[in-house]
Amino acid sequence: MREKTKVIQIGDKKIGGGNPIAIQSMTNTKTEDVEATVSQILALEEAGCDIIRCAVPTMEAAESLAGIKSRIHIPLVADIHFDYRLAIAAMENGADKIRINPGNIGESDKVRAVVDVAKERNIPIRVGVNSGSLEKEIIEEYGHVTAEGLVKSALQKVALIEDMGYDNLVISIKSSDVLMSIRAHELISERTNYPLHVGITESGTVLSGSIKSAIGLGNILYQGIGDTIRVSLTGDPVEEIRSAKLILRTLGLYKGGVTVVSCPTCGRTQIDLIGLATKVEEMVKDMDLDIKVAVMGCVVNGPGEAREADIGIAGGKGEGLLIKKGEVIRKIPEEQLLQALEQELVSMQK
Repeated sequence: MREKTKVIQIGDKKIGGGNPIAIQSMTNTKTEDVEATVSQILALEEAGCDIIRCAVPTMEAAESLAGIKSRIHIPLVADIHFDYRLAIAAMENGADKIRINPGNIGESDKVRAVVDVAKERNIPIRVGVNSGSLEKEIIEEYGHVTAEGLVKSALQKVALIEDMGYDNLVISIKSSDVLMSIRAHELISERTNYPLHVGITESGTVLSGSIKSAIGLGNILYQGIGDTIRVSLTGDPVEEIRSAKLILRTLGLYKGGVTVVSCPTCGRTQIDLIGLATKVEEMVKDMDLDIKVAVMGCVVNGPGEAREADIGIAGGKGEGLLIKKGEVIRKIPEEQLLQALEQELVSMQK
């Protein structure tokens, strides 16, 4: 459980031990392109990203980390596959953490070389295992890819690094199968106190990926499992942050930011509620307020349905209502609803 996991320091960010769940994302720029990568990370920071990971497929990418790190404000994780020398170079160029799968790094002496540098610099290692890279012998043992197999593989790799005298570790076990992911996290949380990085891998596009991630992460986090998360989406990484924040906020695990609630529309709706709600979501996404805003499409039921919101609007034909804590404050011409709400929200930030 979160409060019982080991505390790991990643740059200036702590995860585990009951610390707030950190939101992660990964750049999709070429890491060798420092300008593009920095630009994307700064946008992710503004969206609320706590930790960022960059792919390091080449030595040029590893060496680019130094320039990237000097211009960003959140911890930087290097994602390494196959070549142990890239992991070492990434740490030498300022990576705050590295992500490796010891199984594809190669012989134990190569893994040891990575561990020795991490130990010398006290850099955490995220041991990553996913269903697509599970060892053949484990698949044969269980008959197919299973949650039990994922856990066994991860703990074997953790034991390998522990035997090398290092325990500054984070574990991730990912699958695109939501139910398998849930079960794997339930199992591993009972067998280790290392902090867990949680995500549903290859979850899909913004719509399907957000739904799969909400179900998977929601189930896992609700059980008190997980210390840092990434919502993996095929799209703009900023969308990953928005989805992650909404998942955490829905579970009561993230404070701050505006939550927008809106009714699903019905035959009584006489305004463009879909367009209005979309505009409100866009308007409030960067507002520094910890409140709930309601957008309702009916002046009949709107005030009552918006009672639990701090502020809201309800639209009718030609006119609408401004509502605070379920009470109607005033009537407003339909075309001025959005502007009136914005004025109230701006005044609340002062």
